[in-house]
Formats: sequence, structure tokens, C-alpha cells
Amino acid sequence: MHLLNQPLSSLADAERGQAQTRGPKIQPHSWPWAAIRTARWLALVATLLLLMTGCPDVDSGAADDTGETADSAIVADSSTAPDSASEDGGLGGSDDAGPAGDVPPVPTTTIRIVAANLTSGTQQSYDGGHGGRILAGLKPDIVLIQEFNIGNDSSMAINGFIEANLGDGFEYYREPSGQIPNGIISRFPIVDSGRWDDSLSNNREFAWARIDVPGPKDLWAVSLHLLTSKASKRTLEIKELVAHIKAEVPDGDFLVVGGDLNTNSVNEGSLSGFNGLLSRTNRPTDQQGNGNTNAKRSKPYDRLFADLDLEPHHVPLKIGKQAFPAGLVFDSRVFTPLSDVKPVHKDDSGAKNMQHMAVMRAFALPTP
Repeated sequence: MHLLNQPLSSLADAERGQAQTRGPKIQPHSWPWAAIRTARWLALVATLLLLMTGCPDVDSGAADDTGETADSAIVADSSTAPDSASEDGGLGGSDDAGPAGDVPPVPTTTIRIVAANLTSGTQQSYDGGHGGRILAGLKPDIVLIQEFNIGNDSSMAINGFIEANLGDGFEYYREPSGQIPNGIISRFPIVDSGRWDDSLSNNREFAWARIDVPGPKDLWAVSLHLLTSKASKRTLEIKELVAHIKAEVPDGDFLVVGGDLNTNSVNEGSLSGFNGLLSRTNRPTDQQGNGNTNAKRSKPYDRLFADLDLEPHHVPLKIGKQAFPAGLVFDSRVFTPLSDVKPVHKDDSGAKNMQHMAVMRAFALPTP
């Protein structure tokens, strides 16, 4: 490489100087000297041409048979090249690790909640077995149940019904009196429960339970059965219920309210009493898109509402290979395939005096 650091004129002078010291002086324009000078210039030009066309540096000291390819230098340099670092922090990482600084998703636990006034027969009870089979097929984690009458209503009878249709480990709260009491059944621990007064009704109240669901927040569940007589009376009942909720339920806890509301339309004026407290974003339907829940499937009697804290955690309800984006109104007469909801019979929802359909939703609760 040192040849390239000198001007060509200096190289010529050096050559001339060397010739003068090796013997008698030779005339610059004599033939022998001209031939030698021309040969050396050609050699120098050839060397320059080789360097300009990418020939390895003759002074690098690396042998031609080292086995290294031109790519080996690129691979070595890539470990320190600026492009190897990620743009948002320079941490790099494998392709499947995600961008540096990404926050991992918060784990969740999905819970299934059903509103169920599923009595049949002449006694407004679950003794006929139709409602029990529906609950067994739907596999809820929490049941907001109405007309909670089973056998002689003893704890043995009620626990036997729950174990037979939902499994072991469930807890329940049932109003201690009333002709058609409300109640809550839960797979998760019930840490507190009771009833709030419905001053317009003489045979049931508002049943509630505070449930220790997975995650840092408790879930308050309210099971209600509003009057059938007039929308104006349901308006007063809802006003009374909302007052109880605001007085008792902490702002930070989750809340679900559901059951038999006996409403004649989805926009009945009485429901405006829930504005600012409960969401009406997701309205479940059956597989045919019908959201009505009375026996004739013409009125939206039964509803399941989440408060504004719980609603964002709503997720599609999955049954078998199907997913129901807003939740499901279950009618055994139209649901297919029934093999996904064993042991339900096709005519269970059409049983004598079965006046309501089950309404079910799912929520994915954060469990960090």
C-alpha cells in the first residue's frame, strides 16, 4: 500500500535515482532505459487497476486460501451495526419476543353468569326438572335465580338440587321468606348476602350477594323479579333498587343485576332508572337473533345488566364450538346442537308453565 501514498512523479524520480547508483550513467532517452521505465509504469498501472476492481489488499497479509468468504465480514459486522438494535430502546431480542418494552397481557378468568326464572309445573318450583337440566347444560358460574322453590325448601333440598345440576363446591343465598323468593348461586365464595326491601311487592324482595370472584375486585350480584302489573310500578321498584345499590355497593366493585323484569319492550321507560349505573350495550339473543324471553318469545321479560365497571370485560359466550357475541337467550326448542348442552331435552323450554328463557353472558375478569 505504500506505493499508493506517493505521487507518481516521486516514484519516477526514485527509479531514476536507483538507476544512477547501480552503474554508469545511462541517458534517459536511450532504448534500454525507456524499455525498463515503460515496463515499470505498466506494472504500476496494473496494480492500480487491480486495487480499483476489488482485488484483496496485497498488504493485508491474508492468504488467498484462508477459506473466508466476502460475507464473513458482513456477518461479523452485523453484531455491532446500528441497525441491529430496536428503535424503541436498542434491546433487540428474538423475533418472537415482541418489540422491546411491550407490556405482557394481563391474565383473565372468564366467568359465566345466567339470569334464570326457569320454574315449571303448577307450584312455581324447580321440581319438574326442566329448569335444572337447562342450568346443567349451560354450566354457569353464577346464577341469578327467581322463584327459588325446591322441594320443601330445606337446605338439604336446595343443596341437593345445586349438586345435581351444577356440581360440588357451589354456595347460595335464598331469601328466608316469601312465596317466590329470589336468590343467588355461586361457584365462588359468597362473603356477604342479604335482601333489600322492595316496598311494592309482598312476596319477594331484592336478593343480593357479594362474591369473591377471581381478581382484586368483588362482584355484587342482584337477583330481582319486578312486578307484572304496570310499567309505572316497575319504575318505582327500579328507583328503590338503585337507591339501595348506591348506598351499599362500593364504587370500585363490579356489579351485575338481572332476572325477571317483566318489561314489555327493550326501551320501556322504567329502565331509564338504570342510566348512569348499568350498561345496556349487549343484549343477548338466541341463534335466530331473537332477544325476547317470554314463553311465546314476543317480549323481553328477562335481562342481565353489568355496571359501567364490569361491562368493558364482556366477552363472547362460548358453548361448544359456537360463540355468541352479546350472550345467549337459551331456548331448547331452537338451540342446536343439543349435544353441546347435555342433559337438556328439546322440549324443556316449552314445559308446562315455563314462562321464561334463560339469559346468559360471559365476562373475562382481570386476575393479575
